[in-house]
Amino acid sequence: MARNGVAGVLGGFARAVSMSFSPFMALGAAGVVWGGFAAMVPALKAQTGASDAQFGLALLGSASGGMIAMYLAPYLLALFRHHTLPILTLCSALVVQGPRFASEPWHLFPVMIGMGLALASLDICANLRISRIESDTGGHLMNINHANFSFFLAVSAILVGLLRQAGWGTAQVFTLIGCVLLVFALLLRDGHWEDAPEDGEEEDRPRHLPWAAILPVGVMIFVAFVGENSIESWSALFLERELGGATGDGGFGPAMLGFIMCVFRLLGQVTTQRFGEARVVLFSGILGVIGALTLSQAPDRSVALLGIALMAVGMAVIVPTATSLLGKRVHRRALNVAVSRAWMIGFTGFFVGPSLIGSISEAYGLRVAFLMVAATIALIVPAVWLFERGKSVRD
Repeated sequence: MARNGVAGVLGGFARAVSMSFSPFMALGAAGVVWGGFAAMVPALKAQTGASDAQFGLALLGSASGGMIAMYLAPYLLALFRHHTLPILTLCSALVVQGPRFASEPWHLFPVMIGMGLALASLDICANLRISRIESDTGGHLMNINHANFSFFLAVSAILVGLLRQAGWGTAQVFTLIGCVLLVFALLLRDGHWEDAPEDGEEEDRPRHLPWAAILPVGVMIFVAFVGENSIESWSALFLERELGGATGDGGFGPAMLGFIMCVFRLLGQVTTQRFGEARVVLFSGILGVIGALTLSQAPDRSVALLGIALMAVGMAVIVPTATSLLGKRVHRRALNVAVSRAWMIGFTGFFVGPSLIGSISEAYGLRVAFLMVAATIALIVPAVWLFERGKSVRD
């Protein structure tokens, strides 16, 4: 009986991957870049001589590029259609070479703008495709696709950490990452593309976007990005500098985040169907708060990794599940724009997250910065309440 249950779950995973293979691999490509980048943060700070505040400011470049990408994503999909994800992966392979040429703190800002623009475009366009396939099929695909992002982020972070220990520098690491992305680009063929809408859909299209649903979902995504990217961007430095880890050990922070988020996003593929998306998002946020508090008070690396693990469990399913919530609430003809606008709101987590942590760390240290992350994640509670209240009013 148990064997049949496991076989059924694995079969469901396989069907979900088959239905969304192109965006599945696109998110994997994005994970390769951000995992490798996270593990290289200590090396990039040393290479450029940037302080915590300067590095946090540079991360605003990624957020700025990402905000532009959020706005342009629906138009990119309409223009390039099934070629969108391969083109954006090739662009990402090019811009990821930028960090190897950064030698001064101010060089990081334009480099991060390019990375943010290319990779956020790849990320959001993949999510728009997943949301559209979900709308067409009625299935839940977000969590397993985001699990692939987390898996490749973790693998990339741990391998790059090992390469750093072996003496590899930024030029060698980012060249390798670019080559890996070229391989991914060859795999991104979207076989589920539809050019024409169904007859009679246009007359049912809503005249206005459902902002009562978009805004709370935007806050949910914002909270998740703050928590997730604070670990991606700063945990390596926290482990090596604050807790005295050896060179390369910092890669265990983002790797821990990625592996655990991968596992729990796979579990989220099942739990959201059983408990409901809103309830899963709420309890995930509460667990994320506990993890951030644990990390802020960690006396050694083992407790810090426990805090990162709790945050990873909490943050794992918020973005994909919240995106699915919105996709099920809005008309399919407004879906791409509605999701991209929610992601524009959520993507400001890149501003308030890693950048604010840099400023707070400069003045008070990374422990206080992670306390602020915990307070921010707590916003998930009113966001879920507002979304469910809007649903009740509409019903």
